[in-house]
Amino acid sequence: MKTQPAQLPQLLKKGLAPVYLVSGDEPLLVQECCDQIRKAARDADFHDRLTFHADNNLDWNSVADEFGAMSLFAEKRRIEIHLPNGKLGNGRTTLERVLQNPPDDIILLLISTRLDAAETRRKWYKDLQSKGVHVPVWPIDADKFQGWLQQRASNHGLQLTRGALSMLAERLEGNLLAASQELDRLSLLTNGGTIDEETIEQAVQDSSRFNGFELVTELLAGRASHASKIIGVLQQEGENPLGLLTVLSRDLNLILELKASSGGDSPSAFLKKRGVFQPQRARAIEQANRRLNRPQLHSALELCGTIDRAAKGFGDRSPWHYLRDLSTLLASRS
Repeated sequence: MKTQPAQLPQLLKKGLAPVYLVSGDEPLLVQECCDQIRKAARDADFHDRLTFHADNNLDWNSVADEFGAMSLFAEKRRIEIHLPNGKLGNGRTTLERVLQNPPDDIILLLISTRLDAAETRRKWYKDLQSKGVHVPVWPIDADKFQGWLQQRASNHGLQLTRGALSMLAERLEGNLLAASQELDRLSLLTNGGTIDEETIEQAVQDSSRFNGFELVTELLAGRASHASKIIGVLQQEGENPLGLLTVLSRDLNLILELKASSGGDSPSAFLKKRGVFQPQRARAIEQANRRLNRPQLHSALELCGTIDRAAKGFGDRSPWHYLRDLSTLLASRS
């Protein structure tokens, strides 16, 4: 069956399914849905957890072996599989076999970007819908972002004035993960209460979070030296790189779309139609469009995927190491 994120808590109270699929391109909302499932599973004594990342190096036979193995001391287990590109590939046969008779002592959680449309026509997906739950996560529409932000602030015990809400929404540009991080900071800075424009301005000066947006701008503009300094600051501050990575991936895809556009619009007109109104961001995107070719942009997006995996604990190097590689790549010329 399918369910919406808002309906998931009530569904979990009714009992656990053997398999869950959470898919979407909003890291914050996907993460929160997964956390709800994890908590419900832990409350039901599924404490042991195994995690797999379905890249080209994953041995699906080892995944199948885990489903066939007896867990140590008969403990209930959670098996999580990350699908970075929305496709199962070689794992379809394994999952079909598992879904034929799901084990009672295992909860399977599949975590994916937006599910590839072709996958929804596969047997494994139809089996999943009959045996488990799919939670598709959709982006917040631009015209609903301020309402989402206000509600989120209220959950933190904060009340945003209309001016503060507008200012914060403009700076965050629809980035939900960054919004959540910023509201956490505002809550700590102000101890709750009403947030006005002056408070937002002060928070911007006191917080390095907005350097994430500055880093994206510097990367797209090809200013590798300054970008490297910002990366060092963000790393020292313990920033989560996933927020800025979401913005950067979005802009890289926008540049590819701009290159593929055969219309008569100028780059600036094209960007305005896509909701890019801030002059600094628009200039950086136009500079990258002139400087970089399609292969370079595709390589940059692949590197974004590597950074994403590193930020989630996969691989031997930190995401900041790969961000520096990305800085060098984006500073090059076609």
